[in-house]
Amino acid sequence: MDQYLEFISNHSMLVLALGVVTFLLIKELIEALLSQFETLTPMQVVTKMNTEELVIIDVREPAEFVLGHIESAINIPLGKLSEDKKIPSYKDRSVLLVCQTGTRSGPACNTLHKQGLEKIAHLDGGMQAWEDHKLPIKISSKKQ
Repeated sequence: MDQYLEFISNHSMLVLALGVVTFLLIKELIEALLSQFETLTPMQVVTKMNTEELVIIDVREPAEFVLGHIESAINIPLGKLSEDKKIPSYKDRSVLLVCQTGTRSGPACNTLHKQGLEKIAHLDGGMQAWEDHKLPIKISSKKQ
C-alpha cells in the first residue's frame, strides 16, 4: 500500500490524467446507454437507405453543405432546425441527422425529439466518416 501512495505522490499528473480519462470514458458510456437516438455507421446508413425511406437532414451551414453532401440530403442548419416548417411532416418517417464530424448531430437529435419526432438517428463521425469510407457525395453548384 505504501508503494501505491509513493507512486501517486511522485506521479500526481499521471494519476490525475488517468482519473480524467476514466471519468470521460464512463461518462461517454453512460450517455450512450441512456441515449434515445440510434448512432449509425456509414455502412449501416447505406443499408438503411437501401431498405427503407430515409429523410437525411444535413445540419451543417450552407457553405459546408455545397462542398459535398449525401445525395438526397436536405440542408437545414442546426441554428434554424427548431424553426423549420418542414420538420413536423417528417414525424412518421425515419430521420438521419448528419454534420461534419458527428458533434452537431447530437444536439440536432435532441431538437427534433422535442418537436415530436421519434425515429431519429445520427451518422457516427459525420460526413468525415462518410468520405473516409469512400461513399458517394454530391457537390452542389449553388446553395440550396
